[in-house]
Amino acid sequence: MTAPEQAAVLVDPAEHRGSTGTARFVLKKLVEAVVSIALVIVLFFFLFRMLPGDPVATMVRERPTDPKQVAELRERLGVDKPVLQQFGDYVWKLLHGDFGTSYLENRPVGDMIDERLWPTILLVGSATVLAVALGLWLGTRAAWRRDSTFDRTQTGIALTLWSVPQFWLGLILLVATNGLFPSRGMHSPDAAPGFLSQTLDVLHHLVLPCVTLLAVFYAQYMLIMRSSLLGEMNADYLTTARAKGLRDDLVRRRHAVPNALLPTTTLVFMQFGMVVSGAVSVEAVFSWPGLGQLTYQALHGPDLPVLQGVFVVLAGAVVLMNLLAELLYRVLDPRVRTS
Repeated sequence: MTAPEQAAVLVDPAEHRGSTGTARFVLKKLVEAVVSIALVIVLFFFLFRMLPGDPVATMVRERPTDPKQVAELRERLGVDKPVLQQFGDYVWKLLHGDFGTSYLENRPVGDMIDERLWPTILLVGSATVLAVALGLWLGTRAAWRRDSTFDRTQTGIALTLWSVPQFWLGLILLVATNGLFPSRGMHSPDAAPGFLSQTLDVLHHLVLPCVTLLAVFYAQYMLIMRSSLLGEMNADYLTTARAKGLRDDLVRRRHAVPNALLPTTTLVFMQFGMVVSGAVSVEAVFSWPGLGQLTYQALHGPDLPVLQGVFVVLAGAVVLMNLLAELLYRVLDPRVRTS
């Protein structure tokens, strides 16, 4: 037998098909991600052009301006061009990493997003991590004790919190705490200098907006984890595990929970993708200097380059996290790889 023939024998056809299938799957998902972002760019560009209000009129409404100056301002901002030409210019700049210039602040939109990105990640990221841990833990215990007082209580609380508007809950917490925590901003002007003092000051400001988001976020994880685990409760593999003499805690922890976590994987990654979007209503209530607050301010303009830049970043983050969830789901669940 020649060397090429021996090499052909050593190659497992199933393994070769599996690697080819995985590469094809990854390539397909990458193409879908690029197409999704492109569709979002097109959709939001034309959608924001339908918003009521004239950005140029907003910029000059409090100062005397003659029609010639208004025309020059429209020309400088590029809003005097046909919409399709504006769209072409916008896409060309976007491909070069240029999000445009803010109408209202006359600053690069990319710099404005950079300034607001980390406060949003701190707020929404912290709330999301805590919500995932709390929601999955409570959902697991509620499902394992189905129809118990604990289950009914936790399910009722979660349903109530999930249905409560975030801004309303934030206002309730402001009134209930009665000045115990700061109600505005991220820093106190009279905070002592030094890393530790500044960190404690930021954490003090973080409490109320973080708790507001946590109360709403954890509810969906709790309810979905409970529903997913209830679907696994009577599975044959759990009966087999019990028949082997495993304790109930081990059956839940080693067998039921890992399988029940699979449907929540996409939800968790999608929520992490939404981290960069901020929470417009919560950041507006607490004047938190994040992307949500930036979006709220840009809507009043309307400051179209800022709105477009924020939503492109948001769409990119959501699409990226959804892509990671699809790839991770294929690793966690063998049934997806063989389908």
